[in-house]
Amino acid sequence: MQEVKFIDLGRVDYKQAWDYQEKLFNEIVEIKMSNRKVAAAANAEADIPTLRTPNYLLFCEHPHVYTLGNSGNKEHLLINEQQLGEKNATYYKINRGGDITYHGPGQIVGYPILDLDNFFTDIHKYLRYLEEMVIRALSEYGIESGRSKGETGVWLDADNPLKARKICAMGVRASRWVTMHGFALNANVDLGYFGNIVPCGIADKAVTSLDKELGHKVDEKELKQKLKKHFADLFECRLAD
Repeated sequence: MQEVKFIDLGRVDYKQAWDYQEKLFNEIVEIKMSNRKVAAAANAEADIPTLRTPNYLLFCEHPHVYTLGNSGNKEHLLINEQQLGEKNATYYKINRGGDITYHGPGQIVGYPILDLDNFFTDIHKYLRYLEEMVIRALSEYGIESGRSKGETGVWLDADNPLKARKICAMGVRASRWVTMHGFALNANVDLGYFGNIVPCGIADKAVTSLDKELGHKVDEKELKQKLKKHFADLFECRLAD
């Protein structure tokens, strides 16, 4: 069973968390490249000692920030720099997939930094597992959620165009089967901030938060524990603090 080191960063500036992700990501990639060089230089029949690659799951919360993925459209940010400052928000163009999204207080952001060679080498399966983790956690609150065809993330009433609303956005990067970035689950979020963007580039569907659906605030520590449990079950790993 693989071990995944769990780290809760608490509330942290987006750029600081991004830099930390990059550090862990690059360390894993360097180990993999070193292992391959050793293997290439040695006899294929030899017993080659190699270093194990670590895996991480980071949880955090960000101050108000908008991030735009590689394939995103800057025009989906509907406010200018001055208005960003007035709303005490920042903006970053980043190296993940997907379009624009919002992170802020009351949102649980998860960054799995995994060497998928330790699990399975299938990005589609990886994304579906992250979605399933959230779907299972929400079901424990009596919330039925699911997937929207052709749209990554977790949705409520996805099959009803008049009611469809996203509760969890996802955008990842993977190189040499090492992942970074991840998911953002709205727990107790001020949804007004989503009004400043076209969320994920999807103009005709709404965004929601778990507290809005339940009619009361959610215990975020409890929700994190549920997410961790389902992550460990799906990825068949052990989370170590």
